[in-house]
Amino acid sequence: MKTMNKSNVDHYTHTIEVETPSDKVYNALTHEIPLWWSEMFEGSSVKAGDAFTIRFGDKIHKTMRVKESILNSKVIWYVEDSLIALPVLKNQTEWIGTYIVWEIKQKENSTRLQVTHIGLRPSTECYDICSEGWLQFTNSLKLFLETGKGNPYTK
Repeated sequence: MKTMNKSNVDHYTHTIEVETPSDKVYNALTHEIPLWWSEMFEGSSVKAGDAFTIRFGDKIHKTMRVKESILNSKVIWYVEDSLIALPVLKNQTEWIGTYIVWEIKQKENSTRLQVTHIGLRPSTECYDICSEGWLQFTNSLKLFLETGKGNPYTK
């Protein structure tokens, strides 16, 4: 995991602040992915070694393995397989070999959640499309954590 030690400056990073405790954030990332990301979810995302696949219809999927899961603090996923079968993309498998790092930090009355997608850089072909996707689903995650109802992809 040499890429993990490189500067995260040019990797996609987004931070949200949610008015909920860190254990609820951690639980959403490990047990409740279908409620905020995609209802088309198979597998397990609970502990290190688990693998899961999320789908967005027939043309987009990602299979990830949980590399690290530190209670109420950090979750790291490694993308083992991915397909973004959109005609505008020449390279439809750019996510393969990338890492998604979720860092959770409890504050006084809220929790700071930062997602860093290591390997998703401005030079990546899908950067604009994928950045918009991350915004959409981190907003869904925030909504889910604060109201109990997110806006996941539905079948």
